Amino acid sequence: MNPNSEPYQLTLKEYKNTFDSLYTLLCLFANKYLNDLEASKDIVQIVFIKIWEDNIEFRSEENIKSYLYTSVKNKSLDYIKSKRVKSTEKLSSLKIEDIETEPFYLREVVVLETHSIVEEAIKTLPKKCAQIIRLSINNFTNPEIATELGISINTVKAQKKIAYKKLKPILKDYFILIAFVFS
Repeated sequence: MNPNSEPYQLTLKEYKNTFDSLYTLLCLFANKYLNDLEASKDIVQIVFIKIWEDNIEFRSEENIKSYLYTSVKNKSLDYIKSKRVKSTEKLSSLKIEDIETEPFYLREVVVLETHSIVEEAIKTLPKKCAQIIRLSINNFTNPEIATELGISINTVKAQKKIAYKKLKPILKDYFILIAFVFS
């Protein structure tokens, strides 16, 4: 959609697709604020319910993702500041000030979006290649990967080489973003 088009509401199919594609990412995002996965899931569900019940209109498809991240951030901060949480959790005012900042928000969005891009690329790899790359991303060494998967170190090296060759053209447009997040 272009920015000059009329606002629109999500159809049921678009709503379901948006929910399916972003729910996990948004839960992880909320969890960066709350450090409570169950509360994070509740907050994300509340945001999605509000979109549907209030028939919220969007100017473009890109605005949906931005709206969701911002809404989840705001609901998470509201949750942290609520009296119920303040009485049971001793979050310092300094910590709250840190997580309320725009840099914290932007960093977390970039990290999650980058991980999502990388994961989608990894899903295109053969199963064994994908397993090896995921372990490698999680800081497993080649010997540790070999032990974990019951394969030789040479197989690990060969599979990583195949993976890098296949991932390079898929992720080339995201190199700077990936370098920023994984450095």
